[in-house]
Amino acid sequence: MFGADDIAALFTRDGNYLCARWGRPVAPVIFGLSDETLAIFRDVTRAALVHAGHPQVETDPEMGANLMSFFVRDWDELAEIPDLDGLTGQQDLPQRLKAQTADQYRIFRFDSDGGIRACMTFVNMGGGLADAHPAGLAEVMVMRALLTFAQDVTPSRELADLIRVAYDPVLPVVARDQSHAMRLAARLQRR
Repeated sequence: MFGADDIAALFTRDGNYLCARWGRPVAPVIFGLSDETLAIFRDVTRAALVHAGHPQVETDPEMGANLMSFFVRDWDELAEIPDLDGLTGQQDLPQRLKAQTADQYRIFRFDSDGGIRACMTFVNMGGGLADAHPAGLAEVMVMRALLTFAQDVTPSRELADLIRVAYDPVLPVVARDQSHAMRLAARLQRR
């Protein structure tokens, strides 16, 4: 079970604590998968949101889709996405990901209250993830998109419980103080 220090470490980057959850219903869309694999990702996403107690919708009224996942076999394929620089707010993303030999990359956007407004995930299936099982990869991707983890996390029952606790309506949508980790830990112990 996660203690307060473990939780604080999960959400601390460069000395700054940030734990934000989705503040609006999630409207997922996935590009670049076969129909069979797409069905697995949709089912896993739906199950994770149900477990977190957070709604999923067909479309977001402002953005259409707000949880966007792009699967490619090579980072150069990202150049085919219309206005990628405008979508991501980042110049030369494919070149940077190639240079870093990254398998995946995630970008969060936030509403004015600090809650997650959108999440874009880019996954290179041509490298180390080529042999990943679709259900396992789907679980990893959705868990990493539900909260603003400062580091990569591995799906587990404990992590699922932490996500569910973080979505408790009495807790803030966003927290920037590490005392929040103590609140999460206390709620986990009561489960």
